[in-house]
Amino acid sequence: MKYLILTLTILSIGSILLGYLVDLSYSQQLIGAGVVLLFIVVFPLFSYYRWKDKKLKDYMLTRENLDKMREFKNKKDDSI
Repeated sequence: MKYLILTLTILSIGSILLGYLVDLSYSQQLIGAGVVLLFIVVFPLFSYYRWKDKKLKDYMLTRENLDKMREFKNKKDDSI
């Protein structure tokens, strides 16, 4: 998955750069295809790859997590 994301990212950036640097009749289509590939395909794949084994509850601000943060901060302040 990591290599697929890297390959698609390089292809999309290459397409965008080719569209800007080379004056072709279809330069705008190259730029558009690169942007679409980057935002519609690469970013969702990257997000899925990075979050697939994580628990969303660990990153939400619930009362339990706020209490844990306060306890951690108090322990940190006490050790100083």
